[in-house]
Amino acid sequence: MAWLSLILAGLCEMLGVLMINRVHKHRNWQSLALLVMAFGASFLFLALAMETLPMSTAYAIWTGIGASGGAIMGMFLYGEPKDLKRIVFIGMILGAAVGLKLIS
Repeated sequence: MAWLSLILAGLCEMLGVLMINRVHKHRNWQSLALLVMAFGASFLFLALAMETLPMSTAYAIWTGIGASGGAIMGMFLYGEPKDLKRIVFIGMILGAAVGLKLIS
């Protein structure tokens, strides 16, 4: 259950990143409310995961999901570059998260 909470926390973190872009573009209270809800849910699920998982592992995986997910969404939704170097480094972030799972 903790790993499911951690994955949900990472997905909500990705949604929060999307909402930052939406707030920047639209500047209305609905966008701000979605931003607060996305990050609030992210922190809630992270806190639930940390009841079982070590803080260092949970935080590293949470930030890895958010960072790599945000970069991938930027490439596909906003036309950011999709060059090999970016993909390799995103793979390294994900590989490090898997490695932490394997040793914890």
